[in-house]
Amino acid sequence: MKYPTVTSGRLGMAAMILAAAWALIVVPSGGDMTLILSGSIYCAFAILALSLALIWGFSGILSFGQTAFFGIGGYAYAVLALNIGDTTAAALLAILVAAAVAAAIGYFMFWGRLGDVYLGVITLVLSLILYRFINQTSGSEWKIGKAPLGGFNGIPSTPILTDLQGAPLWPEQIYVLCVLALILSYVICRLLLATGFGRVVVALRENELRAELLGYDTRLYKLGAFCISGGLAGLAGVLFANCVFVSPNMFSLATSSQLLVWVIVGGLGTLAGPVIACFLLLAFSNWLGTLNAGAWLDPNLVMGLVLTLFVLVLPKGILPLMQAGCDRLLAVVRHRSTAAKVMAQEEM
Repeated sequence: MKYPTVTSGRLGMAAMILAAAWALIVVPSGGDMTLILSGSIYCAFAILALSLALIWGFSGILSFGQTAFFGIGGYAYAVLALNIGDTTAAALLAILVAAAVAAAIGYFMFWGRLGDVYLGVITLVLSLILYRFINQTSGSEWKIGKAPLGGFNGIPSTPILTDLQGAPLWPEQIYVLCVLALILSYVICRLLLATGFGRVVVALRENELRAELLGYDTRLYKLGAFCISGGLAGLAGVLFANCVFVSPNMFSLATSSQLLVWVIVGGLGTLAGPVIACFLLLAFSNWLGTLNAGAWLDPNLVMGLVLTLFVLVLPKGILPLMQAGCDRLLAVVRHRSTAAKVMAQEEM
């Protein structure tokens, strides 16, 4: 008899529900401000990881420079908020700006029929160009309206999102907003993949030529997925700007590399896996930083070793491993249950 197995989607959904309940109920009730501030930043990075999981894991497009849209979202929010004063409108416009830039870049890449390697290189180069450009904007002449770009210092005076009365949100409110944004982003991605658009996007990952022969314009579907992914990265940038402040490090190669590690360790082709890996590895990296053990325990070096071990030993990542473990546990439980029933019938 063949028993149903645990799917990575169901397991990921269960993990996300448990994590959301803990984040929204347990963490705020404890009143630990360090945990609340760290949680806000982790949620912003988790949305960034989700954006790459969508475009790479399900569309097969490696956007090595996904942090370009993360930084664009953060800087667009800071510049718009300083100029127009309305932080809510600035946040929405910043997400649209990030998606629009993704659309412009994606148009030239997909209509130019560039291969996967070139897509990764172009997005990485875009991120590095922006990193270099923003770093050299420290002079007083580098201003957009009322907003100084600040060079390597970033824009520390970024306005915080406000409530309905116009008062800036407290850190606890920013934290809840970040958690809700992460949950909403995850649900939107899952619903999107369940639509006809999502199935075609997954089909492109499996065999793009076959999808074209079936009559789909693969360029349009790729562009659509790339825009949505860029918008999600822009949302992550907006939230990060409200947790810390915008700076050139948002575009840096180190941030891009971390993002790849989260997706690979969490499980390529899953949504919840990269989110889980993002939280675990950020917490692990912060813990390493508190040890002050010298160069041998440099967090970046340890992260590199973690990635190497996962690629060599667990190439499918954390979530598929948890899925296999759950399936094996269920099989053992069912086998023992069946054996107990057979023994009971024989004794009768």
